[in-house]
Amino acid sequence: MISTVVSPEKVERRLKILDSEAKQSGYFLNPDMDFTRGLVEGLILNAERYGYESCPCRLSFGEKEKDLDIICPCDYRDDDLSEYGACFCGLYLSESLINKNSPAPVVPERRPSLHDRNLQPVNATIPGQLPYPVFRCKVCGYLCARTSPPEKCPICKADKDRFEIFI
Repeated sequence: MISTVVSPEKVERRLKILDSEAKQSGYFLNPDMDFTRGLVEGLILNAERYGYESCPCRLSFGEKEKDLDIICPCDYRDDDLSEYGACFCGLYLSESLINKNSPAPVVPERRPSLHDRNLQPVNATIPGQLPYPVFRCKVCGYLCARTSPPEKCPICKADKDRFEIFI
């Protein structure tokens, strides 16, 4: 049975874990704690409802295979943070946005419709080519394949400008 109300204690426990994980990886949760607690409550409710923490601001299909891209943290978080300073739901903000004491901006939806995702080939890579560039942290050697380097290295916390294209 799915609870309709999540206890404040459960929200605080999950929030503490999310905050710790974010800080360890060089990310920042939205400092508007009322807003952030609401999102965490949505994550908990979705975990109870579907068995996984899908983004509380997106419609879930209720099937993990179809929702892998929106399980928090979603596949779109890093591109949203790089381009807008916040992720789609506003759970994560960039350090610069937090330092400016700015609210989370409106971030347009990046998630393609299920129809558009079904039109894409299952394996869109050409043999010998990667779908994303690989970035290397010049400080610790951390590698990541994505559209742009992270704001901070999750290993050594070096800034984005310390990354180079590796492949």
